[in-house]
Amino acid sequence: MTRVDDIAGRVSAARAEADARGETFYPGPSRVHLAAFPPKERWDDWVELESRDWPKRTERHYLLVPTTCFNCESACGLLAYVDRDTAQVRKFEGNPEHPGSRGRNCAKGPATINQVTDPDRILQPLKRVGARGEGRWAPVSWDVALDDIASRIRTAVVEDRRNEIMYHVGRPGEDGFTERVLASWGVDGHNSHTNVCSSGARAGYHFWTGIDRPSPDHANADVILLVSSHLEAGHYFNPHAQRVMEAKQRGAKLIVFDTRLSNTATHADHWLSPYPGSEPAILLAVASYLLRNGLHDREFMRRWWNWAEYLAAEHPERAPVFEEFEEVLRELYAPYTFEFAAAESGVDAATIERVAELVGGAGTRLSTHTWRSASAGNLHGWQVSRTLFLLNAMLGAVATPGGTHPNAWNKFVPRPIHTPPHPGTWNDLTWPLEYPLALNELSFLLPHFLKEGRGKLDVYFTRVYNPVWTNPDGLSWMEVLTDESMVGLHVALTPTWSETAFLADYVLPMGLGPERHDLHSYEQYDGQWIGFRQPVLRAARERLGEQVGDTREVNPGQVWEENEFWIELSWRIDPDGSLGIRQYHESKEQPGTKLSVDEYYGWIFENSVPGLPEKAAAEGLTPLAYMRRYGAFEVRKGIGPIYEEPVPDDQLVDVGEDNFGRVYTRAPAPTSPNIVPMAAPEPDDQGRRPVGVRIDGAVRRGFPTPSGRLEFYSRTLADWGWRDQAVPRYERSHVHPEAMAPDQLVLISTFRLPTQIHTRGGNAKWLDELAHTNPLWIHPRDATRIDVGNGDLVTVETEIGCYVVKAWVTEGIRPGVVACSHHMGRWKLAAQGENSQRQMMATVDLARDDGRWRMTRLAGVSPYQSSDPDTARIWWSDVGVHQNLTFPVHPDPISGQHCWHQAVRVRKATPAEAYGDIVVDTAKAHEVYRRWLELARPAHRHSPDGTRRPYWLMRPLKPAKPIFNLPAEDGSPVREGEALR
Repeated sequence: MTRVDDIAGRVSAARAEADARGETFYPGPSRVHLAAFPPKERWDDWVELESRDWPKRTERHYLLVPTTCFNCESACGLLAYVDRDTAQVRKFEGNPEHPGSRGRNCAKGPATINQVTDPDRILQPLKRVGARGEGRWAPVSWDVALDDIASRIRTAVVEDRRNEIMYHVGRPGEDGFTERVLASWGVDGHNSHTNVCSSGARAGYHFWTGIDRPSPDHANADVILLVSSHLEAGHYFNPHAQRVMEAKQRGAKLIVFDTRLSNTATHADHWLSPYPGSEPAILLAVASYLLRNGLHDREFMRRWWNWAEYLAAEHPERAPVFEEFEEVLRELYAPYTFEFAAAESGVDAATIERVAELVGGAGTRLSTHTWRSASAGNLHGWQVSRTLFLLNAMLGAVATPGGTHPNAWNKFVPRPIHTPPHPGTWNDLTWPLEYPLALNELSFLLPHFLKEGRGKLDVYFTRVYNPVWTNPDGLSWMEVLTDESMVGLHVALTPTWSETAFLADYVLPMGLGPERHDLHSYEQYDGQWIGFRQPVLRAARERLGEQVGDTREVNPGQVWEENEFWIELSWRIDPDGSLGIRQYHESKEQPGTKLSVDEYYGWIFENSVPGLPEKAAAEGLTPLAYMRRYGAFEVRKGIGPIYEEPVPDDQLVDVGEDNFGRVYTRAPAPTSPNIVPMAAPEPDDQGRRPVGVRIDGAVRRGFPTPSGRLEFYSRTLADWGWRDQAVPRYERSHVHPEAMAPDQLVLISTFRLPTQIHTRGGNAKWLDELAHTNPLWIHPRDATRIDVGNGDLVTVETEIGCYVVKAWVTEGIRPGVVACSHHMGRWKLAAQGENSQRQMMATVDLARDDGRWRMTRLAGVSPYQSSDPDTARIWWSDVGVHQNLTFPVHPDPISGQHCWHQAVRVRKATPAEAYGDIVVDTAKAHEVYRRWLELARPAHRHSPDGTRRPYWLMRPLKPAKPIFNLPAEDGSPVREGEALR
């Protein structure tokens, strides 16, 4: 008898006993405290009363199946309530077994049910009929689509046109599965949205630690400093928000830098509304205060900063002792007074001083975080995270209780069953020579690169990504995606319609969050966990004893999950294995057959997750069955300062050591089950790998940086042409008042409302009802100057066009600045008809005349009849305005981040202008692109070693090391790769 049968049998016996006594049996919430979650022992038959049948007491019997939310990158735990009678999902609630979210979810989690039941979702594969964007589609079988796509990819691989294959993803939602698929094909074809999202912040952290994200221990902090509306609009906001509020309840102070009055700012003890781009000036004023008052942790800085390297490179005349470095540091930051910061930021000097006092008193319990916000808005925005982490580094609040940890130490990515080699090619469409230090792909420049003839795409996948709508300069994307000489075959992998999907050749319906497998782990506290997203109907039916071949058997219509799709596609690309691709998608248990998702995840859980096999065995389960039942597993907690760990003696073989204590060894690196991405510092000139750093005579693990220490001084920046930026400093933004005309305002667009979802589909009715428009925040002083009031139409003029939107007059934004959320303004062309998302897409006319585009709104949304009766109750018509179309690209020359802030003119709209009007000149957009390109310092002019990019930096789908060499003038062929880490 299975465990499920045993539980069901005991529940049935208890019900029979109650019937014999003439009693009603309710094994549901009426028997547990109202604040409790359904106990995991009763997930096989959880009973609730049907609320709509009151006063009749109708029982609903549920299987509770865990999965994870896919509506942001928190991956919070969900429980799907699967009706045992109908085998349908009725609702989603929190999973109390999930160590990150702990059963608590924001509005996006329960709204997953709206996405599953969305009447406008795509349920079958479709192929374009007629011209791209014409709006005509014909159903097609999966076999036809797969054979066509596979044939094109195979031909490109055989003809060595691998750089013409590209996969462009927004939210991956999984830890590297698709990257390994691309590696198995031998293509450097991974592209992402990260340079329109977070690479500015990532770069600042990476230059400090060799790891590209922070992991703040908010729950144990005494002072929490956020440079963003982090809790509502940042990554991991629900798990972080829980812990921030826990800290506040026990007396921790919350400081928020945010130019607008965000929800997070309303909870702050100190809300600072700085002029955009001035944040580093304030942070350096705080750092200067710490130095002047001796509040810095001298011993931590002496041991763990690369101060000796800095003195040798920049101040060789000074004695190489820490006291000399302290004096240099005081001199360096002396100009950053509270008065200077106040003049730059507009924040009162006394307020900045009070913040500095709080930070100085936090000691090692200072947790900090920034993500989008200022880091993504400004030229040099990466210095925001660089100067913010400087405060942690000065106080020794690094991987301490209540401090800020490097994220890779609080994240677990288990080693998979197959590891393909690094690709043997370099794609200049995503990693151009102009941006050798960018941490992520220059994705938003792709249309301009294609227009310049730098290459072309034969097969282009978009997945959980909508570049026409999400990216700046979306109409340049439209120009490229409608040109088959630039993009040969566009495959949109999407569960819902989007502005980009309209321009595809194939629209293939991929599963939503509860209809697919993924594995993920994110930094949310000082611990490591993995979460398991799974198709809940498949798991429910298998728990009830059914056999399921693939997810198409249980998902709605012909919806498929991506892992099975990629495995099948890879087999069709290489059906006989002659290309070397098939082997990475083949079963180990049954060689010659396709790898199944059960074997894929079963192998990982059995071999790569420490402690999971033992935990599962204690419950009489296999590791895979354990994860299917509970959905998450905590690998370890209380990680602490890994950099302090001594390097074992057996790792110190034939060691070498440089002048600054970096230690190298010939001992092979131990195999780790955790392959979390981080930097890869290079070997010494004898080929010995870096193993640690000598601190006061002992070899300790240190950080994955070239020096092994926290890099206050980045030799990488200095060597690659940016010596002036090698230490944390303040550089004025492109929207500094001195860079703008007197009649211009700064437009902030780097925020979204808490209910806006990453899937960008507008396919959750509860969330659509809560948030469906994006007025322009404007201060009363500026509103009076241009003579507008609440709800009046204003025209916002950018470098390349304009848009017309409603004004919201509020003191929640500082004078001289306006703000408009960038996650609204969905639209469709009239030709799309019902092939669209009708709850959040306005119908527009889009006309083009010699590079000048004009969008005119024909209709907003309105009630409509569908399988969901609620669509007939839609009461809103406004869905906001798509402002991103009017933004040119602004690539930061170091991080590659698109600098979102815009210098704009705002005026009262004329009678001839209507709400939602948009005008864009894509020829001007290309001129702006060329102007910002001139800020770059290209590798072929600044590389110190003849490579395209520093090898030690993180890079998705990192090619083999020889491929990093700058290309020869004769275009010599690339060489084969080596194994992925």
